[in-house]
Amino acid sequence: MLTQIINGRIFTPQGWLNEGSVLIRDGKILEVTNCDLALIGARMIDAKGMYIVPGFVCMHAHGGGGYDFTECTPEAFRTAVHTHLKYGATSIFPTLSSSPFDKLHQAAALCEQLMQEPGSPILGLHIEGPYLNPKMAGSQFSGLVKEIEEKEYRELIESTRCIRRWDASPELPGALEMARYLHDHGILVAASHTEAEYDGIKKAYEAGFTHAAHFYNAMPGFHKRREYKYEGTVESVYLTDGMTIELIADGIHLPSTILRLAYKLKGVEHTCLVTDALSCAATGSKESGDPHYIIDNGVCKLADRSALAGSIATSDVLVRTMVKAGIPLGDALRMSSETPARIMGVFDRKGSLQKDKDADILILDKELNIRAVWQAGRLVEEANTLFT
Repeated sequence: MLTQIINGRIFTPQGWLNEGSVLIRDGKILEVTNCDLALIGARMIDAKGMYIVPGFVCMHAHGGGGYDFTECTPEAFRTAVHTHLKYGATSIFPTLSSSPFDKLHQAAALCEQLMQEPGSPILGLHIEGPYLNPKMAGSQFSGLVKEIEEKEYRELIESTRCIRRWDASPELPGALEMARYLHDHGILVAASHTEAEYDGIKKAYEAGFTHAAHFYNAMPGFHKRREYKYEGTVESVYLTDGMTIELIADGIHLPSTILRLAYKLKGVEHTCLVTDALSCAATGSKESGDPHYIIDNGVCKLADRSALAGSIATSDVLVRTMVKAGIPLGDALRMSSETPARIMGVFDRKGSLQKDKDADILILDKELNIRAVWQAGRLVEEANTLFT
């Protein structure tokens, strides 16, 4: 059936279209047109002057709705994915935090199975660790990080085709060789939980570390050793022109000044927004459900309050945070949809409202709250006022 969304501000790759319509058929965008005349036989959706924008691409989230992806069960995966889907993440790469390799194999098998379902919002698996610098990994990864072993990561990659991203600390022995191998297999390699300085980041980038995970978090900035001053990982990434970054824009992990700085220096094309959400995201609970963490001031912290552990945000929060920080809405939307889609290699079908792409479409009200979600043409979440 043909669906026609009209009477909204449509965000296209060319900018805002104030009068027009989006046509959906068979899970695809049939057309984005400047004509808003009703088509015979089409189901009409009146956006009532609100924003019509592309679905968000979630490339770093550990769970949600009370479930963590490391549980490796269909219920955990489905619930966490659907939780983020309701808040606009129409594409998701489930994140596995540092885990034993038997669990990584289990998660990959499950992910591959779920990806084969028609119209699945799951586009691949993201592994964070276990190859992380122990000094930068923190107590949340205590006992879970390890040295790099070529045999075990090769066996995992060769046993599945669902892994799309792997985060590691580039200063570890064997990390550069691993990055070259992963890059050759079409997998995004991200620097994470690292204290690498400029020479290390430069070598890492040349080897395949083209992305920086949760930028500013779990990495040092400008610092002193005795009487001398040194650049940190942050400055090194800024100086590496082709390297992309992701920001946890939940309004707590990074202040608005740093969000603006990253946006100014790296630009929309090299900056994406991530939740880094934990299982307690979108539960409405004040309890984390894990004795290692507490929820305090709208964020998840280690129980001893020594560090932030992850966010409880959903993708819509990221856009609102960036706009409140002074970033133009169109750029905030691109950093939540187009840029992560490009970074993850799925921009051919995701990340923008264009003809023949998947019909992943959101309606946002003037306060940038989610009012409707279509994922692959299927209406997932709706506001009653749009359909009455």
